[in-house]
Amino acid sequence: MREHHWLRRSRRAAPATRALALAAVLALSGCAGGNEIENGDPDDRFISGDGSSTVFEGADRVEVPEVSGTTLDGDEVALSDYLGEIVVLNVWASWCGPCRAEQPVLDEVHTEYADLGVDFLGVNIKDDETAARAYAEHQEIPYPSLYDQPGEVAQAFRDTVPPRSIPSTLIIDPEGRIAARVIGPTTYGQLTELLNPVVVEFDLGDPEERPRVAEQEAEESAGEADADADASEGAEDSQAPTEPAEDAAADDGAGNGDSD
Repeated sequence: MREHHWLRRSRRAAPATRALALAAVLALSGCAGGNEIENGDPDDRFISGDGSSTVFEGADRVEVPEVSGTTLDGDEVALSDYLGEIVVLNVWASWCGPCRAEQPVLDEVHTEYADLGVDFLGVNIKDDETAARAYAEHQEIPYPSLYDQPGEVAQAFRDTVPPRSIPSTLIIDPEGRIAARVIGPTTYGQLTELLNPVVVEFDLGDPEERPRVAEQEAEESAGEADADADASEGAEDSQAPTEPAEDAAADDGAGNGDSD
């Protein structure tokens, strides 16, 4: 396992009034796209990008650096373990609002592309390990995340993604080269459009034939609604008033008398 070192940059301390104003903006924006954000330390400032993406064609792709470390679950993982698969590498932190907002997108795409040679690896940076682990458990993130408190993984990719951009996402092809990037929170449509050509390029399946989580959930919801409606109708039928037995017998007697 690589030895981690703190990465520090000297910055001039901001005036107290400026710091207070920035804190107020952050409280309102939740580190919205394009805003400068802090992680409790004036020297730890990050930028949440606007979600712009870049695609790298085969000849323009560069190999990923050697990256390895320990996951939040305590397992040793290296990017080289994923050779032969497409990897979606996502940089996040538990204190980052856009990271929380995009997590359902990542979970959905992870589920849909699991049988198309696509795997996910998170990189948690500049975070408290306990908070990061609690966040991952609460969100039920279905893939591992490297714990990289110093932010060394982000530094390793500095030629492709600004180290202080969070969240950011890289798509790495099966040969270990960077095929696309997103600086800022991604969306379902954007991420699937970036993945589909790479899946087809390496003949890993037909992305159009993948299961759609949203459609499955809609069908399940419709089925539950139908079941609830049937149960409600059954309950109403069981509560419908019935004709008293004496009245029914009287009616039968009257009918017999008329026939005589």
